[in-house]
Amino acid sequence: MGIVSVPVIAGLGTAQPPAASQDELWEGFFSRHFTGSTRALAERIFANSGVTRRQAAVNPLLEDVSDWPTERRMRRYQVEALPLGKEAVGRALTAAGLDAGDVGMFIVCSCTGYATPGLDILLARDLGMAADTQRMFVGHMGCYAALPGLGAASDFVTARGRPALLLCAELTSLHIQPSTARVDTQQIISHALFSDAAVAAVVVPGGRGYALREVASVTDTSTADHMTWDVTDAGFRMGLSSKVPQVLSRHVRGLVDDLLARHGGTVSEVDGWAVHPGGPRILNVVERELALPPQALAASRATLDEHGNCSSPTVLLILDRLARSTPSPRRVVMLAFGPGLTLYAVLLDRQD
Repeated sequence: MGIVSVPVIAGLGTAQPPAASQDELWEGFFSRHFTGSTRALAERIFANSGVTRRQAAVNPLLEDVSDWPTERRMRRYQVEALPLGKEAVGRALTAAGLDAGDVGMFIVCSCTGYATPGLDILLARDLGMAADTQRMFVGHMGCYAALPGLGAASDFVTARGRPALLLCAELTSLHIQPSTARVDTQQIISHALFSDAAVAAVVVPGGRGYALREVASVTDTSTADHMTWDVTDAGFRMGLSSKVPQVLSRHVRGLVDDLLARHGGTVSEVDGWAVHPGGPRILNVVERELALPPQALAASRATLDEHGNCSSPTVLLILDRLARSTPSPRRVVMLAFGPGLTLYAVLLDRQD
């Protein structure tokens, strides 16, 4: 048997719609969206969200979709997500030095919109992918979907020796809930944090880039009700328990230690952390449980500050930030969390 090449992330591409400041969003829309005693609570949550700017394909300052039925939101999803996804994929392919026709597997992750034919089919057509390109759509995994997506891409590259392409595209701006809907702290937090983005990653057999050493996960099904994403007649509604950080604190150290131990490493040897910023408390818990130095999560906090929580693309935005830093880290651990409650981890090593 020949030597199996390690799968490598050879190119990343990002695309984001126009931005608005958190203050503008609060003053221009959300301060009127929330009323009564809820308004004061919402103002505090917005101010302490760790977010300064966010991106929105459908900006509530310009267009209020909160009373739209789900059907209308889904039609708009296709209109907005297609060009955003095309931009991210084009940049990733260029960075990897590949053409769309070279892609053997195309994986799309999205939990904010559904239609058939979906982004995978339409983008494959518009970008000129081969007719025999295999496709996979990952829906409703939420914020951690990029990491099992990377796992599927890695497995394909290892098995077939051909490039794979992952696209994570989310338009959370389409799911602002009506002002008449039941409003609780969970709903306010989601309105204060979430943002839109698309990020693509090209995975190839061998070469320069970040080698995918392993993808690992743990799911605590006893806490499945702590994070939900329900399809309603008025878009998708987020449920986010305040107990999520407690669940992460029970599992994150063991997941990371076991992953690193299988590759002869320890937490102290990791010089790059891409941790999904579900919110400031999530980052604080990870920092504490892993006993990380103060600057270890600087890229994650900066991404939250500048882009908010974009769901599945966010951890890839952080990886892109790390990869463009000087010097870029040699060993990276990616962590993301979502419904299940599920924790995913990926170990990367830079190959020059």
